[in-house]
Amino acid sequence: MSSPQAQQQQAGTFKQIDAAEVAKHNQKGNLWIVVDSLIYDLSKFAALHPGGEAVLYDEEIAGQDATETFFGLHRHEVLLRPQYKRLIIGQVAGEEQQIIPPPPGAPSKIPYAEPTWLQEKYHSPYFQDHHRHLQREMRKYVDEHVHEVAQRCEANGKRPDVELVQQMGKNGINAMRMGPGKHLQGRKLFAGIKPEQFDYFCEMIITQELVRMGARGFGDALQGGMVIGLPPIMNFGSDELKKEIIEPVLAGEKFICLAITEAFAGSDILGGLRTYAKKSEDGSHYIVNGTKKWITNGTFADYFTTAVKTDEGFAVLCIPRSCGGVETKQIKTSYSTTAGTAYVTFDDAKVPAKYLVGEEGAGIPVILSNFNHERWVMCCSTIRASRAICAQLMMWTHQRKAFGKPIISQPVIRAKLASLISQCEAAQAWLENVTYQMTKMDYFTQAQHLAGQIALLKSWSTRVSKDVADHSVNILGGRGLTQSGMGSFVEMFHRTYKFDAVLGGSEEILADLGIRQALRNYPVNEKL
Repeated sequence: MSSPQAQQQQAGTFKQIDAAEVAKHNQKGNLWIVVDSLIYDLSKFAALHPGGEAVLYDEEIAGQDATETFFGLHRHEVLLRPQYKRLIIGQVAGEEQQIIPPPPGAPSKIPYAEPTWLQEKYHSPYFQDHHRHLQREMRKYVDEHVHEVAQRCEANGKRPDVELVQQMGKNGINAMRMGPGKHLQGRKLFAGIKPEQFDYFCEMIITQELVRMGARGFGDALQGGMVIGLPPIMNFGSDELKKEIIEPVLAGEKFICLAITEAFAGSDILGGLRTYAKKSEDGSHYIVNGTKKWITNGTFADYFTTAVKTDEGFAVLCIPRSCGGVETKQIKTSYSTTAGTAYVTFDDAKVPAKYLVGEEGAGIPVILSNFNHERWVMCCSTIRASRAICAQLMMWTHQRKAFGKPIISQPVIRAKLASLISQCEAAQAWLENVTYQMTKMDYFTQAQHLAGQIALLKSWSTRVSKDVADHSVNILGGRGLTQSGMGSFVEMFHRTYKFDAVLGGSEEILADLGIRQALRNYPVNEKL
């Protein structure tokens, strides 16, 4: 049986108590405070208060409305925890709650917290009703099923719950994260989206809604290896290889990663690659020796989509862990170990020839064509993550007071916000334009015409995230460097934004690629 107090909370009603009565409870052992009209009995909790007991007996807090003080120190989510909800004993008579989170799936009302296509009174040539429906359902799903797992895994460093990945597989989300294509035909997709409706804008929505969790390591852990490691199989693999790998990976029964980078081969794949695959005389298998480094999801992957050298040149092998001779070691990075970042060793790994992806000696097109989608996904992520931090700043600058006024009243703060928000808006607009071009091109045409655009967008968008990370920490001060509390999302972003600036090609390399790609089509008849 629940208590009358719990029953009142469940019904959304609270016992009405006069403010004058609340003011009488301001002593040790008899302490009430008010936050957003709700009255909390802290008499027993005070001794357990993480910030110390003494601060609760301040004359502006004990027996008083402490709303402003609370939100200057704590996030609203603290009040939503069960252990604190149990402390509620009533509501100040004649007052109503003002701070009510939006319902699951609803867009934020904070200015610039959402791209314009999600804001009221704005219009878009790209997004249709089914896009908006998908966004609402995906946000609701993330809030209700993914967010808690993400925060838990960020804290304990463990890989995402396999049950969650498999649930996403059953809902069609894993398949949808691979973008539009034949693999969606006849498949039941999330939110009732029809396969013929699904386009790159749908994929962008899914990616950007996952980013809002503010859990960078978990974001890569949650099938990041699939997003970049499975496309070569889907686009270049044999029918036998596709049958063995694709469906089990999409279902969350097996896991895959992309193994390209080596200690001696980052951007210089052609010149630095040392992992070598020697084909047997009878052609039945390859013997693979070498190492790979910084491999996302490598510690728990069942398959490694691997770039190798052969006697014929370059090739891609999808190496099963089960073939033997494959070992992985965890690499600790700036984000949590939940991503499963690995150092991979191939020591006389005997790989059956059927695991060759494409043709031997023709591995470079397989590798390069895969980069465009990977980089575009990263653009979707970093641009949305930057916007999410701007929303945090909008809230903080309204809550935080200095010299008796909210810091949003200071012109220097408004100028910083104006600069950061402008960059986020520009980045999203460029992203939407590139995404629209992708909807009009097949996979191989994209590789020919959009590689430069995507490279420049990724290079620039991570410069945007640098500005956002830098200024957000300055605005939050010490809180922006603290892994818990008000600045936790900012701290996470500042600690991890560089991943997108390095992974998939560094900023400098991609900026150069964008120009080199343009020079290929430079008109010889144009002169100053």
